[in-house]
Amino acid sequence: SAPNATPPIAFIFSSTFSTLSALFKSPLFSKMATILGNKASVKAGAKIFKTKCSQCHTVEAGAGHKQGPNLSGLVNRQSGQADGFSYSKANKDSGITWTHQNLFDYLVNPKKYIPGTKMVFAGLKKAKDRYNLIAYLDQATQPHP
Repeated sequence: SAPNATPPIAFIFSSTFSTLSALFKSPLFSKMATILGNKASVKAGAKIFKTKCSQCHTVEAGAGHKQGPNLSGLVNRQSGQADGFSYSKANKDSGITWTHQNLFDYLVNPKKYIPGTKMVFAGLKKAKDRYNLIAYLDQATQPHP
């Protein structure tokens, strides 16, 4: 084959993957974090988000809602507060602030943590997966200049 031939396989990246890639290249984006006193991998958290969360959620400011709300500004925000999303009464009335600890506890079993939530996700049973996902959410949902 010619030296400059196009590779036989073309890859198409979703907007979520492209955003994740750009975010990882940003000097503002750390690859490791400490969540609730435990080391966590932001990169591993991004993979968890892509496979388990991105079908229903976005993280980019202004990206809009899907089946679940856009998570921009999630950390330390009160539950049920993303503008323009129709939350369950249970979520709106829970009074929960999404601290690292509350996210950690919620993500093990959302329906048990907030009975009556519309979120259909079964949860992440492994603590390490929850630490990694929270590390990713902590960075990806915060405003970056």
